[in-house]
Amino acid sequence: MHELNGTVIEIFEAQTFGSGFTKREFVVSDDADKYPQSIKFECVKEKVELVDKLNKGDKVKVTFDIRGNEWKGKYYVNLAAWKVEATGGNSSNSDEPPPFDPADEILDEEPPF
Repeated sequence: MHELNGTVIEIFEAQTFGSGFTKREFVVSDDADKYPQSIKFECVKEKVELVDKLNKGDKVKVTFDIRGNEWKGKYYVNLAAWKVEATGGNSSNSDEPPPFDPADEILDEEPPF
């Protein structure tokens, strides 16, 4: 299990293959100061729904596994995301209302004092 905090910078359309297998990919920038990295993750099967809740610019923490395989003498590595949590910033996929701030209240009348 691995984790990465960053900002969603790209979201790709879901792909469905002839076998019925579905995957969806997205890219997160790790927000490093000097040399940020763009890391591509994939969600497969029922985890594709995690990507539906994402928007570009969202701050997220991605929990993932590293998967490797060989096919016809070539080796491939995939980062399989299985949990995506909003960490703040531009995230619009939270079901919670924003915290109450009394400064946001507009008084229609003068206070009674």
